[in-house]
Amino acid sequence: MLQKLLNCVFICLGLFSLQAQTPGYWQQHVDYTMNIDMDVKTYRYTGTQKLVYTNNSPDVLNRVYYHLYFNAFQPGSEMDIRLQNIKDPDGRMTTTDKKSRIASLSEDEIGFLKVTDLKQDGVAVKHTTEGTVLVVELATPLQPGSKTTFDMEFNGQVPLQIRRSGRNSKEGVALSMSQWYPKLAEYDFEGWHAHPYIAREFHGVWGDYDVKITIDKTYTIGGTGYLQNPQEIGHGYEAPGIKVKKQRGKTLTWHFKAPMVHDFMWGADPEYVHDVYPVEGGPTLHFFYKNKPELEEKWKRLQPKTAAAMEFFSNNVGKYPYDQYSVVQGGDGGMEYAMSTLITGERKFGSLVGVMVHEMAHSWFQHVLATNESKHEWMDEGFTTFISDLCMNQIMEQGKTNVFEGSYRNYYYLVKSGKEQPQSTHADRYAENMPYGIAAYSKGSIFLSQLGYVIGQDKLMQTLQKYFEDFKFKHPTPNDIKRTAEKVSGLELDWYLTDWTQTTNTIDYGVKEVTAEGNKTKISLERIGLMPMPLDILVVYKDGTQETFYAPLRMMRGEKANPYPSLKRTVLEDWPWTNPTYEFTIDRPLSEVKGIQLDPSALMADVDLNNNTFTAE
Repeated sequence: MLQKLLNCVFICLGLFSLQAQTPGYWQQHVDYTMNIDMDVKTYRYTGTQKLVYTNNSPDVLNRVYYHLYFNAFQPGSEMDIRLQNIKDPDGRMTTTDKKSRIASLSEDEIGFLKVTDLKQDGVAVKHTTEGTVLVVELATPLQPGSKTTFDMEFNGQVPLQIRRSGRNSKEGVALSMSQWYPKLAEYDFEGWHAHPYIAREFHGVWGDYDVKITIDKTYTIGGTGYLQNPQEIGHGYEAPGIKVKKQRGKTLTWHFKAPMVHDFMWGADPEYVHDVYPVEGGPTLHFFYKNKPELEEKWKRLQPKTAAAMEFFSNNVGKYPYDQYSVVQGGDGGMEYAMSTLITGERKFGSLVGVMVHEMAHSWFQHVLATNESKHEWMDEGFTTFISDLCMNQIMEQGKTNVFEGSYRNYYYLVKSGKEQPQSTHADRYAENMPYGIAAYSKGSIFLSQLGYVIGQDKLMQTLQKYFEDFKFKHPTPNDIKRTAEKVSGLELDWYLTDWTQTTNTIDYGVKEVTAEGNKTKISLERIGLMPMPLDILVVYKDGTQETFYAPLRMMRGEKANPYPSLKRTVLEDWPWTNPTYEFTIDRPLSEVKGIQLDPSALMADVDLNNNTFTAE
């Protein structure tokens, strides 16, 4: 029964063609043109950046902000101080004795980004660097609906690889170039989002990128964007049968364009193997990994699994909108970027597939549906966990009965720890890493799996597809996924979004008492936790028959369809959330009842399952 309920999640439903009904919605736009010259011996680079910024807001802007992420990798930075003071520091960023790796970086190992010249429409502007943020006072206020051009000269140093980006990773990858350029901060209906970088999440402005990277000719580059000059570059990009133009000198200039993205990443190494794997009816897949015998076999096997994952996500969420996706060895684990990902490659095969699947899923939940993950990290990490768990169960033939079991287990651990904070907590403001991780990944995943329990699994998948279609290439908020689910299901769900994401209220229902009433049986239920829910109740009889009862939550103003169509279902009177107890009767004597179970699907995150069943003596 549970398997049938979960199987319907895999049904591929038709996409909605309606556009998002968001009157008054606006978002900013940027066009980057950058030229970078990388010295692979010193790990320093110089760059020019022309940025055309379109102010689609109704506001006059007197100031803008840029992120200078590499400045975080310096002793005494906000990231360093946070690392030294948090109770459970990230092991990737600390030494064996749990000391900050950033604190011990030497001058030639630190990271930095320095803006040496900045003009607005040809006029020099005042700018100050405050840690990882550049504050820019505009020479001319930017009016609503108008554009301005910023011309910048900058230089940087790639830090020793510590978190996500950097040089000389543990696996020997030379350059993992993420968060490497001065990046304009996002301005939206809430204002500026120029948060300091302390190793958490990101938020970016949609736009088009035109990037030229000059680097030692022995290096191969993979990452965001379409290569514009493959016949000048070679390195596995050239068309079959067409000769690569021989280039003089010691360097090559790689020219990439990336349309409608909000980030740009690249990895580079002189030992990269570059494999190309075309997908029928889908994007071309690119793979970049170190030329090591122990890696080749696993990375070759990874390629058809990557194609299968691409097909799964496109079928179940929405068609991948780009013509290319790259899986690049680098970084410190796995991290998603536009049209690409960085992952560590020296893993067991199952782990390699798992990290690829998770990061690829972010191409939908963050790099097409671009939430502000600094404030709503559960929307990208949680939704990615949800859909990637389903994907892994299918493409790896795991055969799991409940693919979300791990998320529920983690959430129950968090609740029992007493360290839970509301999911509305800013990603940087969690007291410890553990509650952040579980709130973002596990509780965020349960938001969807449990929503399927509330509105029905078919309606959940329709919700995801409509959400994708309505909000792709936008910045959706928590209210947007809630309103989408309401439109699809016809149910009122404000209570669900509020309690699950903005409080630490828990769900706890119990079978309080089961008593005989003549030839009938009275069942008394109780709500112990503060968060209300509708209830599915399964009754099993001694003769082997079963039936279900459904107690709708009054504030939903409706009920879901029967999730167990093979069983008789009785829809009971609404249960008002104010009432701590609820009673109903069944038309069979207690002597015939074998057992009663609340939520047989196990998709309701009830924190105490011990009181969810009744077994006849």
